[in-house]
Amino acid sequence: HLSDLHIGKKLNEYPLLEDQEHILNQIADIVEHEQPDAVLLAGDIYDKSVPSAEAVGLFDEFLFRLADGQRKIFVISGNHDSPERLAFGSRLMIPSGVHVAPVFAGPPAPVRIEGPGGAADIYMLPFVRPAHVRRYFPDEDIRSYNEAIRLIAESLPLDPDVKNILVTHQFV
Repeated sequence: HLSDLHIGKKLNEYPLLEDQEHILNQIADIVEHEQPDAVLLAGDIYDKSVPSAEAVGLFDEFLFRLADGQRKIFVISGNHDSPERLAFGSRLMIPSGVHVAPVFAGPPAPVRIEGPGGAADIYMLPFVRPAHVRRYFPDEDIRSYNEAIRLIAESLPLDPDVKNILVTHQFV
């Protein structure tokens, strides 16, 4: 599980991309060594909603290393990401085991994975604001992030016979 990579971030105008590349390579090495069934990337992949070409290239290389064809990769957008840009081409990535959350269009459907510990349903909920959620719950008075996420969570079709995992990046 990773989050808040903020690829492309600068500190006092000093670019961190080289340092981020080093760290992401170390993470990919750990993943290759440990062989988890899945890797969860829980938002703020990029530092800006319109990342630099270099930041996009670094994330592309990182995803390529993680997606070895057997493990599943789950990616959601955070409040620093553009969900539309992050999800571009996401349906084409599914055969490679990479699942990128689409733009919020109501409560997410699960993606089931099987592992030595049994089955698990992964629910990918990108960062949402209460206004995004109101469209899908018109009869509810949603005024806060907590209320929005509570409604979404209560509407998930949880299967009590498997592990249920919600991957999100939220203010709650």
